[in-house]
Amino acid sequence: MTSEPLAESPDAAADAVEETAAPAGEAAEPRGPGRLEEEGDVAADYLEELLDIADIDGDIDIEVRQGRTYISIVAEESGSSDLRALVGDDGEVLEALQELARLSVLTATDSRSRLVLDITGYRRERGAELRVIAEQAVSRVKESGQNVALRPMSAYERKIVHDAVADLGLFSESEGEGDARHIVVSLASS
Repeated sequence: MTSEPLAESPDAAADAVEETAAPAGEAAEPRGPGRLEEEGDVAADYLEELLDIADIDGDIDIEVRQGRTYISIVAEESGSSDLRALVGDDGEVLEALQELARLSVLTATDSRSRLVLDITGYRRERGAELRVIAEQAVSRVKESGQNVALRPMSAYERKIVHDAVADLGLFSESEGEGDARHIVVSLASS
C-alpha cells in the first residue's frame, strides 16, 4: 500500500458520520424538518451569544437540507477579519465551535445534533479542496493499481472525500484511531 499522504487537516473530535463510502445518492436518515429547525434556532442563539461576548460582528444564516442543519456565520458589511480568527489554523477553532454548538443543542433538546457550522465560507472552500484531493487520489490509484492513504482529517472532511471517491467509481475506507484516522482509497472494497 502506498502510504504517502495527500491531504493535511485538523485533528478534530469524531463526528457521527458513515466511515465508508456509501453508494452515490444515498443519504443519512433524515430528521424531521421541525426538529432540525429547532436545532438551528438553539445553535444560532448560542453562537449569537458567543459573538456578542467576543464583540465580533457576524450574521447567522440557518439552512436545513438533506436531513441536516447548516449554520453559516458571515461577515457583516465591516469585514471578516475577526470572523476568520474563529476558523483558526486548518479549521481547528471552527471544529471546536461546532462541537460547542452541538452541545448547546444536546443540552436544550436532549438530542444529539449533526449540525454543520461554517464561518466565512471556509467549509465550502475546503470542500472544493477535498474534492481535488479525492480526484488526485483516484487518479493515483488508477495509474498504479495500489491503495493510496490520505493524511488524517476530521470525520466531516472524511465524509466529503468518501462521497467524492464513490462518485468517481472507486472505494474508500477510514482506518486508524483518533487523531490518526485517515482514508485509504482503493480499486475494490476490502
